[in-house]
Amino acid sequence: MKKQNGFTLIELVVVIVILGILAVTAAPKFLNLQDDAKVSAVKGLAGAMKGAAGITYGKAAVRGVESKATHQLDIPGVSGAVTLIYGYPAANALGIAKVVDGLQTDDWKKNPMNTDTSGMISYGYTGFDCIATYTNATSSAPASIVVKGDVDGCESMNAAN
Repeated sequence: MKKQNGFTLIELVVVIVILGILAVTAAPKFLNLQDDAKVSAVKGLAGAMKGAAGITYGKAAVRGVESKATHQLDIPGVSGAVTLIYGYPAANALGIAKVVDGLQTDDWKKNPMNTDTSGMISYGYTGFDCIATYTNATSSAPASIVVKGDVDGCESMNAAN
């Protein structure tokens, strides 16, 4: 009797069919990876905003200007003075955008729905409905950061200080 070397045609077809079934059932789980990555990046941006706002507030408190309605603060490593509102960076290009790396580049797109003068500013990806919104501090409340959108995993997350 001869020894068999290799697989029969039937065995190969069965393996290909099984791999096809696995690909069809597993593919939808992996197709949404880009959206998940963008949601995570927006949540990471919110964390960076929270950290930068907290550090800036600490610097303002050390200098005794945390209770002023508006103030210009020079921070080492940041070009030009940072605009503060009650010790926290202002919600504009001269405030939070200066103290968070990447906000003054093309990494993030500013949401046109919130202008610099509305007391809030939002950042996210172009054409992607998940944004991080930074809102100015008031005399009775610190600055707040909220992540919201209609994408799975981008449920409302409040990252208030």
